Amino acid sequence: MLLEKRNFGNSGLKVFPLGFGAGHIGSNEQGEAEISKLLNSVLDIGINFIDTARGYGASEERIGKFISHRRSEYILSTKIGYSVPGYNDWTYDCIIAGVDLALQTLRTDYLDVVHLHSCPIGTLEYGEVISALQKTVEAGKVRIAGYSGENNELSFSIHSGKFGAVETSINIFDQRNLDYNLIEAKRRGIGVVAKRPVGNIPWQFKDRPFGKYAEEYWLRMKKMNLDYGENWLDAALRFTAFTEGVDTLIVGTSNIEHLKNNLRILNSGPLPEEIYSSIRNAFKENDDNWSGQI
Repeated sequence: MLLEKRNFGNSGLKVFPLGFGAGHIGSNEQGEAEISKLLNSVLDIGINFIDTARGYGASEERIGKFISHRRSEYILSTKIGYSVPGYNDWTYDCIIAGVDLALQTLRTDYLDVVHLHSCPIGTLEYGEVISALQKTVEAGKVRIAGYSGENNELSFSIHSGKFGAVETSINIFDQRNLDYNLIEAKRRGIGVVAKRPVGNIPWQFKDRPFGKYAEEYWLRMKKMNLDYGENWLDAALRFTAFTEGVDTLIVGTSNIEHLKNNLRILNSGPLPEEIYSSIRNAFKENDDNWSGQI
């Protein structure tokens, strides 16, 4: 492992540039033994940032079950705001109860980062969910209050002075944050987590993938007229990981070998400047009000 850990904003935490997105382990596609092996292997290869959410099925439960005994080895991030039995979504009490439920499910005494998960702008502006999350920080249950989302909500969160972390889409096809939000986040000492670093892998589709998760990014890819052939994964990961302002990126996978390959790619370092610049220019020249993808 050649990459060095990075400062996570001004939090004092150090994160490895490659993190693990734990959405995949929330489904029933893999058995419990496989998931246990995967999670422990993630830690064995040195990855120390694990991101999950209330909405990721059994993900939180499995993290608690299989690696809570190694809690000191990883920075734990989750996302809340909804689906807490007995509470209305996006209310003060839902946030308080959501943190308590996450602590119980993840089998831990504290959560490093808790994000409000794609909270609507009106709810953010009303303020009670932010106050509730700050209350959990004051109580020592949460180390860093965060926001996960895009566009106006992300800008509001960064400028509010209330959050120490943000999680947002950053990839070759989703660059709207790079010239403004990332710069402002870094100026304010906010830790930045890049999600969707490979843009839902749109290059795997020869034809437009109607109704697929990658459809919007496929359309952007075609308009940008970029083609990296067999090296798309290399270009995508290195673009996101070494964009100024990104502290860590999260990749979701059910295969540890894929994660190891991602690590090998990142150990190659930043893209050559001419390639990085060509990607930036292709987005700017073709940008048709391309908003961040939630």
